[in-house]
Amino acid sequence: MDETLKELGEYIEAALENDVAAWRVANGELTVDIAPAGILRVLKFLRDDSNCGFVCLIDICGADYPERERRFDVVYHLLSPRQNLRIRVKLATDDTTPVDSAVGIYPAANWFEREAYDMYGILFSGHPDLRRMLTDYGFDGHPLRKDFPLTGFVELRYDDEAKRVVYEPVKLTQEFRNFDFLSPWEGPDYVLPGDEKASK
Repeated sequence: MDETLKELGEYIEAALENDVAAWRVANGELTVDIAPAGILRVLKFLRDDSNCGFVCLIDICGADYPERERRFDVVYHLLSPRQNLRIRVKLATDDTTPVDSAVGIYPAANWFEREAYDMYGILFSGHPDLRRMLTDYGFDGHPLRKDFPLTGFVELRYDDEAKRVVYEPVKLTQEFRNFDFLSPWEGPDYVLPGDEKASK
């Protein structure tokens, strides 16, 4: 299998030399790194070329590396039923540079790109309806970014008395952002909130 993937990697690099930055086979999977400007050419080639035949888009997802200048990876997973092979196509972008939408080549990209926008804030130019799909209207931030707060700052719940959804500040017994990691068996030198009741 690895030999087949290596041959495919060489074939793709030779055909798309201006767009392919690098490729590798690891753990039985072929990964192709490309320049963001060439994403539509690469996807169209992988779908239409007779030696490839990657007609099925499995997934588009994001990955966040905040220490990099182009912090996001956009990762496309494709399947070729005829070749019985999978391929991963990756490109790097930032939170202001849009990536060309793949909806015209793979209609299934529609919701995957909306999810990447909602969760990471990755922009896709030419998308027919780029808006949030998993978070609530007016949600602030992108939950899968590594700099997103673990607890958030606002919680959403249905209020039976008001008969509507209400937003409230997050209430934690101990402030999570300043969490005390001392062992509960040793006990801190101060009284934790709520413990003053037990001492009376």
